[in-house]
Amino acid sequence: MPSSIIPTLGRERRAGELFTGLGLPLRALALIARTPKLFLWSSVAALVTAGALVGLAVLLWPLGQGLAERLVGHDATWQRVTSAGLGFFFFALLFIVSALTVPNLLLAPLQDPLSEATEARCGDFTAPPFSVRAVVRGTLESLAHTLLRLSFMLLGFVVLWPLNLVPVVGGVVWVILSSAWSMFWLAVEHLSNPMARHLRPFRQVVSALRRRLPLALGFGAALWVILWVPVVNFFLMPVAVVAGTLLYRALLAADALPAPPGP
Repeated sequence: MPSSIIPTLGRERRAGELFTGLGLPLRALALIARTPKLFLWSSVAALVTAGALVGLAVLLWPLGQGLAERLVGHDATWQRVTSAGLGFFFFALLFIVSALTVPNLLLAPLQDPLSEATEARCGDFTAPPFSVRAVVRGTLESLAHTLLRLSFMLLGFVVLWPLNLVPVVGGVVWVILSSAWSMFWLAVEHLSNPMARHLRPFRQVVSALRRRLPLALGFGAALWVILWVPVVNFFLMPVAVVAGTLLYRALLAADALPAPPGP
């Protein structure tokens, strides 16, 4: 097993794992650069992601501003200022949710091959032969993971939303907590890919990252930054899939995952 590829984790959580999580996308990028198959698929994914993110931004910006104007109005100066801020908030919320789902839906056929190729580079893994039954089971498991993840993420936003009504500090607290919430579920999303491939239930993904919260937040924070950096975010999906697979293998090597389900 190439130790230079898979990060080393202890059996128990450590605060220093925050930096291990932050470094996962860099490990993934280095592996993509050294692996022709990963580089080719990542380039295709980047082109599709670029089109999706630019299209979402063009579509959602006027939608967010329009929602704000309907709620606040835009006649008086204070209304225009409030409407602009609220419009950006609506845009950011819609863009985050859409950017975390639309490119992944468009690139779903590439995610499993990227993850399998990453595991093959890690060693001790051979991609199973094609089977319609296996494809259907894997697709259903992945869909279940996606629906559960989106449900929990949106529920968290709804629960945190009333913080915006608290004068002065409410908006700041909302930004901090909602960002941390998004970071955690970003980590869940991309650990879900290899876990779903191996037919591990969604509760194992959440449980593994909840027990190693610094690792999860570090990984999610790195992906969060990539999401908001123009051009760099075009490579979010392939880097995140490869990094999530490296994280899965690291947890597996550290005996930090329960036994896989039976046949």
